[in-house]
Amino acid sequence: MAERATQRPQGPAAQGPRLLPWTTQGGNPCYLSTDGQGYLANLADNIEAIQLGMGEDLLEYARDAMAPDAKVLSATEYRWLARRLAEALSDALRVADSRGQRLPDPKEVTEDA
Repeated sequence: MAERATQRPQGPAAQGPRLLPWTTQGGNPCYLSTDGQGYLANLADNIEAIQLGMGEDLLEYARDAMAPDAKVLSATEYRWLARRLAEALSDALRVADSRGQRLPDPKEVTEDA
């Protein structure tokens, strides 16, 4: 998982503002003007890897909790699980959005080839 999470898009599209995996205190998106290198870009890569890893762990926990032979959870525990799954999904969508913005335009790739 960590190897996949630290791969950065290469080429001209990798330059420019990058959507970061955190928001402001008011919930607004944070961007970093970067060439994909440097401390903050590496920090963002590491946080994305942690977020995706935690999401995978949470999904495994949820699958185990939903297994036919699993112990029945209380309503509070199911609510907790639903909130954490929603947070993990939100993080994963943010990572996907950020990485999608950094992918090279297919037209540029075919023109360069």
